[in-house]
This record gives sequence, C-alpha cells and structure tokens, in this order.
Amino acid sequence: MTRFHAVKKRIFGVLETYVPVVARVHGAHHPEFHEVSRLFAEIKAKTEAAGQERPELAREFAQLRQITDNYTVPGDVCESYAAVYAMLSELDEAYHA
Repeated sequence: MTRFHAVKKRIFGVLETYVPVVARVHGAHHPEFHEVSRLFAEIKAKTEAAGQERPELAREFAQLRQITDNYTVPGDVCESYAAVYAMLSELDEAYHA
C-alpha cells in the first residue's frame, strides 16, 4: 500500500466528519472553505473510483494549496478548522511523496 493510501485510510473518515461541520460553522466568515469542501469531495470521489490505483489529484491539491495559502490556518477559527488543514496538508504531502 502506498503512503497516500495509508494516510487516506487513516484520515478520510475524520475529514468526512469535520469538513461539513467546519463549513457550517465558519463558512460565512471564510467562504473559501466552501471551495475546500468541494475539493475534498472531488479528491474523495476520485480516490474511491481509482480503488488501489493512484488517482490523478495533482490539480485538486494545487487548487487547495492556492485557496488555503499553503494550508495557512486563519487566526479566528476553531481547532477543527486547523485539524482539517493539517490533515489535507498531510494527504497532499503523501500524494506527492
């Protein structure tokens, strides 16, 4: 199993729980998070469709890095928001490893 698949297996469930909550709580003040949510949904769908093959996610991760300023956590958000960015960054790093 690749590092990406190992990281995905460990954190996708947590992201599926956190992302909608963070979007609901912070979306009004951080509308960019709705785009983060959409991109995570794309990553998840492409990963599931690829099965054990390597999904093509370079575009999605590039967009995430741009939207989040390389996963920089805003100063006025909760720990869950920060955790989502940390997990997405870890997933991005594993994908490109």
